[in-house]
Amino acid sequence: MKVTMIVKLTGSHDGIDWPDVGEEVDLPEAEAVGLLGSGLARAVKSAPEKATANPVVETAAKAAPAARKPKR
Repeated sequence: MKVTMIVKLTGSHDGIDWPDVGEEVDLPEAEAVGLLGSGLARAVKSAPEKATANPVVETAAKAAPAARKPKR
């Protein structure tokens, strides 16, 4: 899960220094949730997926002809 750091953490994560404030890091979900819950990071909003299906095209339905009254 990608998060953006709000606070600069000291030390390292898996042997790599923590990113600076404003930088993103991809973490296992449990670790990311811990940072989010502690207010040390915020979730990176993912870009919406592009639609691969054909777009929906709406068309107006034609009104049915009015029923004729039988001639007498």
